Amino acid sequence: MSKNKLSKFADMATYPHVFQPEDCSPTPSKDFKMKGRWAEDFFHNTNPIVLELGCGRGEYTVGLARLFPEKNFIGVDIKGARMWTGATEALNEGLKNVAFLRTRIEFIENFFAANEVDEIWLTFSDPQMKKPTKRLTSTYFLERYRHFLKENGIIHVKTDSNFLFTYTSLMLQHNNIKPVVQTANLYGEETERHLNSEMKRLLNIKTYYEQQWLARGIPIKYISFPLAENGKLSEPDVEIELDDYRSYARSKRSSLDKAK
Repeated sequence: MSKNKLSKFADMATYPHVFQPEDCSPTPSKDFKMKGRWAEDFFHNTNPIVLELGCGRGEYTVGLARLFPEKNFIGVDIKGARMWTGATEALNEGLKNVAFLRTRIEFIENFFAANEVDEIWLTFSDPQMKKPTKRLTSTYFLERYRHFLKENGIIHVKTDSNFLFTYTSLMLQHNNIKPVVQTANLYGEETERHLNSEMKRLLNIKTYYEQQWLARGIPIKYISFPLAENGKLSEPDVEIELDDYRSYARSKRSSLDKAK
């Protein structure tokens, strides 16, 4: 591990708003101590709690916290060295409605109790074109979110990947879930004319990589949808064209043209 990473981990260990379970890689043997107590023990209010799963550098988590002080935000990721950037910004700005949690998303239900979370953001998640169960909008993960998301809580998906956008759209259609907002070009003039004031505020948040994709001429896709607590979910049996470019920091996955 590089000296720079060691320094960041040392910083994070002192941050009061960063939670790093000792057992963050393997399956936790028991629920995390904050489960069901985030509002009472950390935020000290009853404001809505919003998660960003796979928060990376935490740019979006911090950006949301700045825009919506009436909500609480928790960025979740396993890579602490990346998370350090957003965690440090939040600390330096004195943002009281931000926390960060270092764990694998596969274990997320160990950290939040039933009805504890109001919304989930999935921002530029790896589309996992070869591994359906690893996609953060797959029914495999939706079933996990149901353990802690409030009834019909909203899941937001913001992505550069046409594959992930198409897959998510087909998954919703297959399960008769009606999107709240769905657009293949979030920053297009036609889309902006139909967005409400809150969504227009969200357009002001552009992460570093998002700006790079926009500069490459890759449109940003967005879809949001409610998730009911009950009801059977199943995967769509369809083939989807793979993305025809390599996203930043992601290797080429397959010589195939399509995947399920």
